[in-house]
Amino acid sequence: MSTPNTQSPHVEGGTSSGFKPAAPLPHAQRLGLLPLLATVWRNPLEAWAQPHFKEWIVVERMLPGEFVLLNEPSAIRRVLVDNVDNYHKDTLQKRVMGAAFSDGLLAAEDVAWHEQRRVAAPMFAHRAVAAVSARMVSGIEDIIFRWRRFQPGAVVDVAAEMSNLALDVLVRTIFTDGIGGSHELFMKNMRLFFDSFGRIDALDIMGLPNFLPRSGKRRARSAQEFFDSAVDKLLEQRRQQLTTDPDGAPFDLTTLLLKAQDPVDGVGLSEAAIRSNLITFIAAGHETTANVITWALYLLSNFPDWSRQVADEFSQVGLDDASRLVLTRAVVDEAIRLYPPIVAISRQALGEDVLAGHQVGKGTMVVVSPYVLHRHRLLWDRPDHFDPTRFLASAKGRIPRFSYLPFGIGPRTCIGAAFALQEATLALAALVGHFDFQIEDGHRLWPLQRVTLRPEGGLPMRVTVKPGT
Repeated sequence: MSTPNTQSPHVEGGTSSGFKPAAPLPHAQRLGLLPLLATVWRNPLEAWAQPHFKEWIVVERMLPGEFVLLNEPSAIRRVLVDNVDNYHKDTLQKRVMGAAFSDGLLAAEDVAWHEQRRVAAPMFAHRAVAAVSARMVSGIEDIIFRWRRFQPGAVVDVAAEMSNLALDVLVRTIFTDGIGGSHELFMKNMRLFFDSFGRIDALDIMGLPNFLPRSGKRRARSAQEFFDSAVDKLLEQRRQQLTTDPDGAPFDLTTLLLKAQDPVDGVGLSEAAIRSNLITFIAAGHETTANVITWALYLLSNFPDWSRQVADEFSQVGLDDASRLVLTRAVVDEAIRLYPPIVAISRQALGEDVLAGHQVGKGTMVVVSPYVLHRHRLLWDRPDHFDPTRFLASAKGRIPRFSYLPFGIGPRTCIGAAFALQEATLALAALVGHFDFQIEDGHRLWPLQRVTLRPEGGLPMRVTVKPGT
C-alpha cells in the first residue's frame, strides 16, 4: 500500500500563522485506474489531483461510462436546481448505500421522495429547530458537568464524546422514547456501519452485478441487523402508544412518520420507508453533527486567538439564542468549508445536456464535491487555510452562490442542516467557553472519508477547565 500524499498537520514554526489544517496534498496528475481503485477503497479523499482543484470541469472516462466533476457555479446550479429533473441519484450511490437507505429520503426519487420530504420537513423547519434549543442546551450542559469532574489535563477522545453528545441530543429532541440499547453499543455498531457501508468497492465503481459479494457489505450485516432491530422495537412501542393513548404519545419524528398520509389517496408510508428514514436520521444525522463539532474543536485548538474570541462571545451571549453567537457560527461555517459533512453529491443524467460547455450524454455520472469545491483555487483566497472572517457579515456576501454547499442545495438539500448548525454552534460556544483543548502530543490527525468526513482514529485531546468558569 502506498503512503498517502500529505500535508503536515502540525503548526509550522511554533505559531498558527503558517498552519494548514490536515488534508491530503492533491496528486500532480490524475490517478490511473488501478491506483484510483486502491485509493478510493482506502480513503477516497486521497484520490483527488491538482486539476480537480484548478479547473471548472474535469471529465474522466471510466468503466462503465463517463464521469464529470463540476466546479463551475452556474453548471452546479443547472444540475441541482434549474434542470434537476434531468439528474437522479446515480447507480453507484444506490449500490453503495442501497442496503441501508434504499427506501428513505437519501435514495427515494420522484413521488416517493416528495411524499417523504413533506412528512419530515415540519420537524426540521427553522421554527421547529429553534423550539427545541432548550433540549439541545440541556444535553450540552450535561456533558459540561461530566467533563468538569475529569482530572486536569485528562485526555479525552473528543470525536467519541461528540458522537455521544449528538446522539443524546437526538434522543432528547426527535426520538423521545430513546433508540434502544446502550449508547456504547450503539456507537460500536455505528462505527462498524460507516466503516463498512462507507467504503467504495471496485466492483461498484465498475458497475458489476449486485450478486457479486462486496466485502464491506458482509462486515456491515451485523450493524444493519442491530439498527433494524432497534428501530423495529421503537416502532412497536410507539404504535402501541398511539393505539392506547394517542394524546399522550410524543409529537416527534417517529409519530409523524407513523401517522403520515398521502393527501391524495390517504395511504401512509410503507414500513420500509419508515424504517429507512428513522435509520437515516439516527445514523447519518447524528454522525454529521458530531463531526462538525469535532472538526471545529480541532481547528480552534490550533488558533488560540479565535478560541479566545469564541469563549468571550459565550461569556457575553450565553446559550439563550444561537443567532447571537455570530463569531462562533463563523467558525462553524469555516470548519465545514474545510471538512464538509457531505463530501460528494453525485447524480446521473437521464438525458443529454450541456454543462460548462461540455456535452453530457445520457447516463453520465455528474459529481459535485463540496470538499473540492470549497478548496477550489478559482473560487477561494487561500483555500486550504482556516479563516472564519470569510463568513462574517462584512465578507459573507462576496462568496459566490453555488460555491459553498456543505449540506447540498436545491430541493434535495440536507433536511437536517438547520438542526445540525444550531446544535454545533451552541455546543462549540459552551465547550470552548468552559474548557481549553490541546491535541495529545504525538497524535497525527487525518481526515477519513466514510460516507461523512471524520478524523481517522478519533481525536484525543487534553481537556482542561478554564480558570474562573
